[in-house]
Amino acid sequence: MSDCQLYLISPLDVSGAFPDRLARALDAAPVAAFQFRVKEVDEHQAARLAEPLQAICAAREVAFIVNDSISLAKRLGADGVHLGQSDGEVEDARKRLGREAQIGVTCHNSRHLAMEAGEAGADYVAFGAFFPTTTKVTEHRAEPDLLTWWQELMEIPCVAIGGITPENCAPLVSAGADFLAVSGAVWNGDEGAAVKAFHAAIAGAEG
Repeated sequence: MSDCQLYLISPLDVSGAFPDRLARALDAAPVAAFQFRVKEVDEHQAARLAEPLQAICAAREVAFIVNDSISLAKRLGADGVHLGQSDGEVEDARKRLGREAQIGVTCHNSRHLAMEAGEAGADYVAFGAFFPTTTKVTEHRAEPDLLTWWQELMEIPCVAIGGITPENCAPLVSAGADFLAVSGAVWNGDEGAAVKAFHAAIAGAEG
């Protein structure tokens, strides 16, 4: 198993001083990817909000992933898109974004959805929520053995998401998560300290 890495997800409000906060988080310790996730704004406004964040990620070689919107990902020339179960098809995203795009799919706690995503050509699958979360309303609860099952069966990376903190992430790392997708645990406090705490927790779990 490769080392588990951090995958940051933005808060819904990325205006104001958030670009500075993102830079601090990415400079604190290595981060593999950043997902731009905003709601209830039109694509023009979303693009304006995304551009400085995308530049911060590019300067640090952090993948910039757009949540939900294939069209916004294409407009920005993003590194990829993350699709929920109602956000479009992997095949369409691949056709519109190209072979190099990173395409991830939310699979909740479903082995079936994950297998379908893998067969469709997804670059990663996301399982969760593993813990209670205030970032979004969740209807599905996943267990760590789902990550182990996936790792034993497939080579496509898996992402663990949902209520993950430095204090509770160790079982997910041990079970085989390739990435920990985190939001509130980073942005609800000191983002730099949180990223460092996640790295320490991951290192401890990996032994």
